[in-house]
Amino acid sequence: MPEVSTFRLYLMRAVYVLMFAGGGLAFWPRIIHHSSAWALRWGDTNSLLAGLTALTVLGIRYPLKMLPLLLFELTWKTIWMIAIAFPLWSSNLIDQQTRESIFAVGMGVVILPFVIPWAYVWANFVKTPGDRWSHAQIP
Repeated sequence: MPEVSTFRLYLMRAVYVLMFAGGGLAFWPRIIHHSSAWALRWGDTNSLLAGLTALTVLGIRYPLKMLPLLLFELTWKTIWMIAIAFPLWSSNLIDQQTRESIFAVGMGVVILPFVIPWAYVWANFVKTPGDRWSHAQIP
């Protein structure tokens, strides 16, 4: 089992704090104060991201156990940059609001690969056998 340095653990905790603060400021006010039209259009996305934000509190205490949150964050942000931002950029359709989103999302795509302990991910999520599928013991 690879050892994760204390520095890396604190770095992960710092990212969880940033996710909590940033998400708390961005998503929770929208969830609490919203119109019905907003809820129909944006409620699901903002609720998902607010839920992610709420779970980052656990990441501050248990950075390795909550590592899937960082993997999820990196995954969705990478997908957004490739599938949404890049086509808009290549078509020269970037407006100011999209530029701000690209900056915010892109920061995660740039920072998270340096924060995530990849040797730990490899050892615990790739090489380690998965959990059993049932309680039945197969001889």
